[in-house]
Amino acid sequence: MTDIQRLDKGPRMSQAVIHNGLVWLAGQVGTPGESVTDQTKTVLSKVDDMLAKAGTDKSRLLQATIWLASMDDFVEMNAVWDAWVDHENAPARATGESALATSEHKVEIIIVAALND
Repeated sequence: MTDIQRLDKGPRMSQAVIHNGLVWLAGQVGTPGESVTDQTKTVLSKVDDMLAKAGTDKSRLLQATIWLASMDDFVEMNAVWDAWVDHENAPARATGESALATSEHKVEIIIVAALND
């Protein structure tokens, strides 16, 4: 049986779970009330930090699921995403609209990545 490693775990959830060469990140959110641009920058910075903590990086992304409070923010979020993502190794991605944890959260991103070999 392969060990399961949990990073930044709490009573409700872990921020990352590592198993069988993969890392699953919990949904990352920005500071409530900030703009979509600023929240997306914060989220992607948190993603970078969690991936590094797990021993990998954004070049190893497999999948990204992005939830927006409003699809009206799609272009603004994409401008930040496009500046951040590794264009040679872009993940499979889906983006949808959903009510988020609070009405002041505008974007949440969930990532699955492969560990470095």
